[in-house]
Amino acid sequence: MDNKYEGKVMWSHLDANMHMRHSAYADFAAQARIVVLDRLGMDLKAFQHLHIGPILFREELVYLREVGINEHLTITVELTKSRADGSRWSIRHEVFRADGVKAAVINVDGAWLDLHKRKLTNLPEVLVEQFNRLNKSEDYQEEE
Repeated sequence: MDNKYEGKVMWSHLDANMHMRHSAYADFAAQARIVVLDRLGMDLKAFQHLHIGPILFREELVYLREVGINEHLTITVELTKSRADGSRWSIRHEVFRADGVKAAVINVDGAWLDLHKRKLTNLPEVLVEQFNRLNKSEDYQEEE
């Protein structure tokens, strides 16, 4: 399964020090998650139809190297932890520059939100199967 998203750093992604601002890393990771879920058939239209959406409880960014304007980035998406039913999950993103240098690691913990009830919910069975096809990290753990 293709678990990568590629993008280019734009002027709007920069901070006063002329490198990529902290929140731009989170934006790239969010876009990577949406693109990879879409490839699994879990697109935004399906979520809208079911009135559910992903929600984050925690987002951790670890900065390793600078990223500047016009750099081409590759962001990976790997499941590091999940319940068997996909109701709670953790995903690791790694951000690589075009020269192959790892620039950042972004870890998120999340679940699914019922958009009408504004409460946590489970994925419908058909989406559980698709979600479980996400690439799993080498240190992946299934939780109860």
